[in-house]
Amino acid sequence: MFEQIREELAKQFKRDKESITLETTLSEDLRADSLDVMELLMTMEDNYGVVVPDEDIINFQTVGDIVEYVESHKEN
Repeated sequence: MFEQIREELAKQFKRDKESITLETTLSEDLRADSLDVMELLMTMEDNYGVVVPDEDIINFQTVGDIVEYVESHKEN
């Protein structure tokens, strides 16, 4: 799961995928703003069937947070 999400993040943020780790922060390392996060959430919904309620968005600080959320909420 991490590898797939890392690929998507590398593409979205135009980064080398090797530079993205589970500890990579969204706001500081990737410089993600609210529109970037919304785009990422739409991708997660499309690819994994994961709908993220607004109140859960604030919990996403690192790539690892996203991976953990997707793994625990994705449709089987």
